[in-house]
Amino acid sequence: MKQQPDASQILQQIAQIQRMEPGKLCVLRQGPKGPYYNLQCRERGKTLSRYVPGDQVEIVAEHTANYQKFQLLVSQYAQIIIEQTRAERNEGLKKKTSPPRSSWPKSRKSSS
Repeated sequence: MKQQPDASQILQQIAQIQRMEPGKLCVLRQGPKGPYYNLQCRERGKTLSRYVPGDQVEIVAEHTANYQKFQLLVSQYAQIIIEQTRAERNEGLKKKTSPPRSSWPKSRKSSS
């Protein structure tokens, strides 16, 4: 069974990612010299497409894979922090044994 990385290991992996490109590399169409590629992504609520020259396809594919790896690592890091926060909060709740005391003085019945 593989041990889950801790938060510092994930941050180190994130720091090692050099270049990223969001989006998906798609075959636009087949041509006489091979396929033509397009990089599609969403930015500011709009779908953007840009042509990727054949000599750039491998580099762009690597950069999009780096972005997907980055997204996965950030998700894992967030989950670890959430679990730690919940564990700390639950531990703090267990330490409280008596109800909190009120700073208000006890009320006295008035004698009339």
